[in-house]
Amino acid sequence: MNFLVIDDEFMQLEELISILRRICPDSEIFPYTWPDDGIEAAERYPMDAAFLDIQTGGMTGLEVAVRLKRIKPDIHIIFVTGYSKYAVEAFAMHATGYVLKPVTEEAIRRELTFIYSERQPTKRIEVRTFGGFEVYVEGSQVRFGRAKSKELLAYLVDRRGMSVTTGEAYAVLFEDVQETLSGKSYFRTILHEMINALKKADAEEILQMGRNSYAVIPEKFDCDYYRFLEGDPAAINAFQNDYMQSYSWAEIRNAELTFNGD
Repeated sequence: MNFLVIDDEFMQLEELISILRRICPDSEIFPYTWPDDGIEAAERYPMDAAFLDIQTGGMTGLEVAVRLKRIKPDIHIIFVTGYSKYAVEAFAMHATGYVLKPVTEEAIRRELTFIYSERQPTKRIEVRTFGGFEVYVEGSQVRFGRAKSKELLAYLVDRRGMSVTTGEAYAVLFEDVQETLSGKSYFRTILHEMINALKKADAEEILQMGRNSYAVIPEKFDCDYYRFLEGDPAAINAFQNDYMQSYSWAEIRNAELTFNGD
């Protein structure tokens, strides 16, 4: 693991380095007292996490975090500061952690455990909505015969268990094109192919079928979007304004998540 550490107070910097070396003796640490040097290092080397003092020379830790996220969107940001007043701003930037000075080994260990402890999957079916839309069953990606079949499931996931009628789904998938007999027939084909894809993957349990209505059962699968709404920090940090970015109907939801994240 590679850690970037920026603090313009040399004694504080040395203390944090010492703690990180005790906790992660095999890690590589890149310590800097000047923010520009740390940003330059992030451009050159892989970084897993950055420990940033909020009040540093040249630019604030918040400004450094913005620059780092542009360079490495997946980097974990942990602010280390003597002031609690910046916490709201820090987490609005999707920071992973916030540690108050004086820094203790217990506090740093807690942050690292939170970041790197593997989240044990509690459900064998996983739905990812950030960066696109994909469904996995025990790690294997579910394959859909038609793009519209996959999009139909995506829309049901977006509805979070609320029932959707054929007419509602048709209007969303075909952007309010008037239903015709051939259109209804095509929609039935899409629906059957979605169901068959889930059956083939042994994942049909996530669906709830009614008379002319369809829904997913949120309790049956893990979903980054749902965890985001529950306030899960890992999901919040993973969101990069990219909710189901392939679908035009998801743009409003993406804007909502961006607003909530900010």
